[in-house]
Amino acid sequence: MTQPVYVLGAGAHPWGKWPDKPQLQLALEAIDLALADARLGWPDVQGLVAASSRFEGGMGWGLHANEIVQAVAEQGIPCLNVGGACAAGAIAFHTAHAMIASGEHEVVCVIGAERMPKGFIPRPPGSQDDISDSDYLRWVAMGATNPAYWAIEAQRRMHELGTSKETLARAAVLMRRNAAGNRLARFRKETTVDEVLASPMVADPLHLLQICPVSDGAAAIILGSEAWMKRTGRPAVAVAGCAIATGSFGDPGRRIPTIASSVRAGVTHTSEVGNAVARACAMAGIGPEDVNVLEMADNTAWHILAWPEQFGFYEAGKGDWMLERGELDIGGTLPINPSGGFLSFGEATTAQAVLQICELTWQLRGQAEGHQVPGARIGMSAVLGLGANGGSVILKA
Repeated sequence: MTQPVYVLGAGAHPWGKWPDKPQLQLALEAIDLALADARLGWPDVQGLVAASSRFEGGMGWGLHANEIVQAVAEQGIPCLNVGGACAAGAIAFHTAHAMIASGEHEVVCVIGAERMPKGFIPRPPGSQDDISDSDYLRWVAMGATNPAYWAIEAQRRMHELGTSKETLARAAVLMRRNAAGNRLARFRKETTVDEVLASPMVADPLHLLQICPVSDGAAAIILGSEAWMKRTGRPAVAVAGCAIATGSFGDPGRRIPTIASSVRAGVTHTSEVGNAVARACAMAGIGPEDVNVLEMADNTAWHILAWPEQFGFYEAGKGDWMLERGELDIGGTLPINPSGGFLSFGEATTAQAVLQICELTWQLRGQAEGHQVPGARIGMSAVLGLGANGGSVILKA
């Protein structure tokens, strides 16, 4: 028997580049905002789960949660530090959810904070040159940064489904249009199809404005039991579904850092996220048709078109039609990334999945000023991480 879990508070530091702010400060500011939103204080927090940094912080050992509590709140609470690269925030959320659903704790904080190195994401610091390490082989055999993988998928879509370069550009245009009303987004200037296609080519067919940049950012969520939810006086936002997963053998996708794979019939593309989405839907007792707002990882414009198809929202190839007819807009039938997505925020690896859940919370409360989806009642997140990690969370108002 498990107990219901609710989002009590959400807070996020604006995304950007913050050279004068240590990662710890970004994290503490996000947590303070989440606690204030929940109308709680550090003495109320009974546990802290951190999406462990890949690039800095955590006392050099990824002990990010421990670093935070030693800075401000040494109260003997349990600290958990979890990995999963870009999916780490979803794994941290899943862990905190289990701590409360089990009845062991009543209030748990989830934090993700990251300051990213400039340029394309490199190998993790300190990685060994080991031939049994697939990421090492990726760099030695191909020298391929992440956009090369995404470009392969975009080329495949153009070949198999007829997606045009203009449609790929429109996906990026949509994300910047959504971000124009979001004060937390890094890039808020609207753009045009012509401007996207005029930006530098990075990996054919993907131009610079069709690929997410890297950013600094932090986001925090306070989870709690039903009793604590009633104390806050906030509108109830329940965790209806919560799942993490890894990939299935036979996945046809080029999964970073894999450089080859065996494709099997019947295995979904990006299966790590597809598996998580399916499990979260099963837990929530809903189908994709019930979702009012989808916050998903859009590392490129290709993801905007392909992922909803792969997760069963509609058939393969229909994403182009949905985009071109405004069905993916904030006022459409399936609003995708009303926040502006990673294309407008940039990738802050361990923080971005937590930010998705913050955005869903604000949408379901009707607090997404400047980019609110009308009448949103059910929101879903979907995120992908290195090593075939996937996560999905479903919130319900």
